[in-house]
Amino acid sequence: MIRKLAIALLLLAGCGGEDEKTFADVPRPDPGPVHVHGLGINPADGALFIATHTGLYRVGADVQKAQRVGESFQDTMGFTILGPDRFLGSGHPDVNEAIERNLPPHLGLIESSDAGESWRNVSLLGEADCHVLRFAGERVYCYDASNDRLLASGDRGRSWQELAKPGPLIDLVVAPSRPGRLIVTTPGGLFESVDSGASWRQVSDAAALLAWPELDRLYLVAGGGQVFASPDGGRTLQHRGEVGGEPAAFLAVDAGDLYVALHDGTIKRSADGAATWTVRSRP
Repeated sequence: MIRKLAIALLLLAGCGGEDEKTFADVPRPDPGPVHVHGLGINPADGALFIATHTGLYRVGADVQKAQRVGESFQDTMGFTILGPDRFLGSGHPDVNEAIERNLPPHLGLIESSDAGESWRNVSLLGEADCHVLRFAGERVYCYDASNDRLLASGDRGRSWQELAKPGPLIDLVVAPSRPGRLIVTTPGGLFESVDSGASWRQVSDAAALLAWPELDRLYLVAGGGQVFASPDGGRTLQHRGEVGGEPAAFLAVDAGDLYVALHDGTIKRSADGAATWTVRSRP
């Protein structure tokens, strides 16, 4: 799709005179942080980062309004924060960048060391679109939605192996301090692996977004906005609260500090383990 669009735009640019603007010269309206794919808190300054269909946004620790990071409209489908100013991502390139740099539709695994201002490819360029991206130590997990495969890397994404999976993934989390224990959600329910994805067993019928900040506190947010906590890896669920809308992304900083992005781009925060929610940012 992106390559077809790039070719069409180049043809259009070639039809005009020398004084006419090319597509890259035309300013694009900023839609704001809507169609959210991922959330993260930068340990460097406590800022909230919002990965979206049309770019990366930052919400400072003491403000509510999100500001675009850089000028790229890159579609960052997968997103996670490794450490201070160090991010991992995946998705699709900005159309202008795809034309200028001859980029393929899938960015594979990309990394930023300057809080999202610039990105470099790590691996899988043109081969994968990680809709779910998680890390634990040196280990990185990618659900490549373009090829319906679950990949794992033991060297921070430089090389990969394909794992078994119980179905198309909705979400994946790694047990705190136990990188070989995984929980995933699929349309068929919640599944657990204790051997780094070599085998799976079903835990429940729950299908939800996940966050796992502490071993005895797994969080799930269902499609209707209901938030549950589990002390035993999803076997029993305790209703904690309501976010008031359909969730698009979920983040737990710790057992009490949670963030949910709604489908309209509103970001809500709970400081009491999902019992109550307040607006952190609006699109």
